[in-house]
Amino acid sequence: MYDVWKNALAEIEQQISTANFSTWFQDTSLLSTEDGEIKIGVKNSFYVKQLRNRYLDLIKTALENNNITVNNIDFEVQSGTKPKVRPREITPTDTVVKSRIKKVKTELTNQPTNTGLNNKYTLDNFVVGSNNDLAVSAARSIIDSPGDRYNPFFLYGGPGLGKTHLVQAIGNELLKKNPDLKIFYTPISHFYSDFIDAVKLGKGKEFNLKFRKLDVLIIDDFQFIVGKEKSQEEFFNIFNDLYQLNKQIIVTSDRLPSQIKSVDERLASRLTWAGAFDLQLPKFEDKCAILRAKAELMGAEIEPEAIEYIAENVNTNIRDLEGEFSTILLMSEVRGLTPLELIENGAVSVNKTSKLRPVSAKQIVEKVAKYYELPVKEMCGKSRVAHIKTARQVAMFLLSKELSLSTNKIAAEVGVKDHTTVMHGVKKIEKDLKLNFTLRDQIEEIKEKIYG
Repeated sequence: MYDVWKNALAEIEQQISTANFSTWFQDTSLLSTEDGEIKIGVKNSFYVKQLRNRYLDLIKTALENNNITVNNIDFEVQSGTKPKVRPREITPTDTVVKSRIKKVKTELTNQPTNTGLNNKYTLDNFVVGSNNDLAVSAARSIIDSPGDRYNPFFLYGGPGLGKTHLVQAIGNELLKKNPDLKIFYTPISHFYSDFIDAVKLGKGKEFNLKFRKLDVLIIDDFQFIVGKEKSQEEFFNIFNDLYQLNKQIIVTSDRLPSQIKSVDERLASRLTWAGAFDLQLPKFEDKCAILRAKAELMGAEIEPEAIEYIAENVNTNIRDLEGEFSTILLMSEVRGLTPLELIENGAVSVNKTSKLRPVSAKQIVEKVAKYYELPVKEMCGKSRVAHIKTARQVAMFLLSKELSLSTNKIAAEVGVKDHTTVMHGVKKIEKDLKLNFTLRDQIEEIKEKIYG
């Protein structure tokens, strides 16, 4: 049965992207094929939905091509065991590592506190969705082979999207595989403070040596290195030393290095040598999956309709999403009502969006024009000059996202001919926001002026 599944996976791997294969099939196993009733072991309930909705036909074909009768395919969540897609021959070294893994699973809290890691962050409780699947795939590759393919690993995205969770999960998983690894997680602000203290005490060399001995260095919130030239220089030297030794370097930030003011160009370039991976805002389906996984982890009962209500009305980040979820569960317990009953009775009102107070379309147009130092008439005219066109598209975007105006209404507000121009403008800004953090900052500043 193992050979059958191995062959089927090899066939599946040829038909989907490497990232999707690694994300959805890496930890699967074939449990049973009796009487055409196929049972496949998966990691958690989220994988069940994804495999059933996206890959059921592909799995069926792959099994049938390996002479397996398929009448029905079912999935079973397997806790604890994680069969590898590409197993290799067990060696004496593996046996030692396995015994260490077993010990770490039960005594992870005994790991030296100077790792900086929080053992609550694991891949098991990190929900994979369309907003983060590529980053998770890269993370799994790092766990399998640190210092190899994705080194350095640069992860970026807005606050509350799970950057800290994912990079600490990498560290914890690496420790499970090899408890002897020297791993250190630190926010960049702590790195800066410790470096200043070391310099004051005349122990700069000892500070550098401490980092050079690491196998894995995880730096969080790199954007806060702005203006700290000496710390940048020290980090640059540590980065080069570790990289030359093939040690794994992991860095998070809220934006790309090139978009962080005053960061040395050499350092910015090095941080993205192996590419940059972003965590995006979760879509509705991703948010529902996150809440279902959290409910399962907490052993809480919550109606699907209540989950969908929360997911629909929280449009900021995962941190706020989970916060609203926890609040509703607490109120449910206190008041003796189910979460859905609370919502239907109007006892709770979830509305986590960017809007702070009512504003008009005219106010938004005026604020955008003022921010870009343009007369309203010029911004809403027919000019195709790049910066004027961008300002006009930003106004379209904000009118759509903040007021939910129709495209025809937006066209009238910004002086364009028809709704198709508006649709193009809004989509253009949405696309640019994924990589252009300067534009993201500008829009946030405009929103502050609108609602401030």
